[in-house]
Amino acid sequence: MKKHRSLLLLLTLILAIGTVLAGCGSNNKNDDQSATGDNGKPKEQIFRMNLASEPPTLDPGQSQDNNSNTIINAVFEGLTRKGDKGEAVPGVAEKWDISEDGLKYVFTLRKDAKWSNGDPVTAKDFEYAWKRVLDPNFMPAPPYAYQLYYIKNAEAYNMGKIKDANEVGVKATDDYTLEVTLENPTPYFLSLTAFQTYYPIHQSAKDNDKWATKADTIIANGPFKIASITKGQKIELAKNDQYWDNKSIKLEKVVMSIVNSSATELSSYRNNELDYAGHPVGNIPTDQLQAVKKEMPNELKIKGTASTYFYVFNTTKEPFDNVNIRKAFAMAIDRQAIVEKITQGGQTPAFGFVPPGIKGEKDEYRKEVADSYFTEDLAEAKKLLEQGMKEKGYTTLPEVTLIHNSDDNHKKIALAIADMWKNNLGVNVKVQNQEWGVFLKNRTNLDYQVARSGWGADYNDPMTYIDMWTSGSGNNDTGFKNEEYDKLVREAYATSDNAKRMELMAKAEKILVEDNQIVMPIYYYSSVSLVKPWMKNINIDFKGDLDFTRAYVE
Repeated sequence: MKKHRSLLLLLTLILAIGTVLAGCGSNNKNDDQSATGDNGKPKEQIFRMNLASEPPTLDPGQSQDNNSNTIINAVFEGLTRKGDKGEAVPGVAEKWDISEDGLKYVFTLRKDAKWSNGDPVTAKDFEYAWKRVLDPNFMPAPPYAYQLYYIKNAEAYNMGKIKDANEVGVKATDDYTLEVTLENPTPYFLSLTAFQTYYPIHQSAKDNDKWATKADTIIANGPFKIASITKGQKIELAKNDQYWDNKSIKLEKVVMSIVNSSATELSSYRNNELDYAGHPVGNIPTDQLQAVKKEMPNELKIKGTASTYFYVFNTTKEPFDNVNIRKAFAMAIDRQAIVEKITQGGQTPAFGFVPPGIKGEKDEYRKEVADSYFTEDLAEAKKLLEQGMKEKGYTTLPEVTLIHNSDDNHKKIALAIADMWKNNLGVNVKVQNQEWGVFLKNRTNLDYQVARSGWGADYNDPMTYIDMWTSGSGNNDTGFKNEEYDKLVREAYATSDNAKRMELMAKAEKILVEDNQIVMPIYYYSSVSLVKPWMKNINIDFKGDLDFTRAYVE
């Protein structure tokens, strides 16, 4: 969500990784209050939550943020879906066969899978959706097209080196059989098929390029369908009775308010207008977290997630086209003070990009590869800044602006970091908040100097953090292009030797963080959320994604 990853990538309630939270008025109270008992518990199977901002898109092929993906993951389903522990379990595909060399997958689709309009979900819908994302003429260019590059000839077709889409290694051999040929064995490929870029699209999209903007033209194949969209106010989902596993879906309705204030969201939760508050699409004011811990200890859920909160430098704009200036800025902040005094939700300082919780060769990657790529060193930071300014011919540093998406907690962190840069480096930094859609566009267009970012795993492997910084990645919004980095990623793709893969990705991470300081890691996320006691089976997975599809009111 994309980014995550980018991209939006992209994961803690305290500071949601790829989304925003800002203010809203009292007119956003849930319209279903009359359908609740005296204790606020819904009388029916209704789940009420908040979206921190307007989802930029509901098209799985274009999505890259948590707000959009939270809806998309409920409305669409891939060949597989994520189980309770984040593992790939059967979705539209009831079974699959994998060749001995790991290059060919044959998926058998279940015949009872249907679209919300009653049409059967076929292998052709998957082939169409994947090739649609890869089509070099599809605009705007999908940020996650590179996530399909595991498929044979996918990258060559997307880059215009191959003109015939039939040469891409995905083919519907009949309505219920999908054959996929990969470039290289990919041990986590099944997990990828549960990711939104791999979701099917109804063929009606061919004749309506605005299909993802209206409730009545979004044809769904997941547990829910879009019931209504009230722009800037509310999105409602309804149970999809055509869904193949609809007997497992107990919720009849999901009401998502769009509230642009963490204080308002918390107030709504306290008033029983919401059944859930927080990560990954909402937020709790950090200055109220301690009170919440005392007031609602049994409803507050805190756990570490495999996500990273960081800033990105635009390497194409002054002064951050100089590596020593980037390093100076990264070394001149106090991460421990940020997690102790601002976020206060169990986050830990980050000095690498891949977070804890991601699989490595035998254990977690972060346990096997230390995140010691740089240190906080004010004396060294001053020397590097002076050296960088000399290299650039500066007598004074050009004006610097730090942008973040509109959110109370992102703002608190940005102001604290700007203050640290002033006190420690003597640099004045302007802090600017931007609406989520504008913020994403400016990052994508490289219209910024320093920007907030966050990334959560799209699948449980370090590659989800590494390949987003290759030259051709749609989530690489820094201008960073490095031939050696790209080569390491290609080699990691090509080998099935897991130890070798980890070694190659560790070298790439070193290039990203230590050698070039493209990203400025700040902390590793934790998930902080509030869940009403009557809501059962609300799942936050290893990377912090919210899954309410199998939830119910008890």
